[in-house]
Amino acid sequence: MERFDISLEKDKEVLHFEVREYLHHNGEQCKFEIYKEDTFVASFEPDNHNYLHVCKNAGVMEEEVLHLIADKLESYHI
Repeated sequence: MERFDISLEKDKEVLHFEVREYLHHNGEQCKFEIYKEDTFVASFEPDNHNYLHVCKNAGVMEEEVLHLIADKLESYHI
């Protein structure tokens, strides 16, 4: 598992997240897990076109923030 941080800006506020990527993704678990201050936020799974979709949602973040996280991760082409 690889860990890295991302930051997003929403409504002039900077949000920081930790991303845990499962490099040996086998389809039985989500590829990316997102945490904010050690609290699970959501996980994402790529589709056949490598667009990310919410796999699990803890319900602690607005849907708009989840879309921003997915967009940021997709921009890395990982």
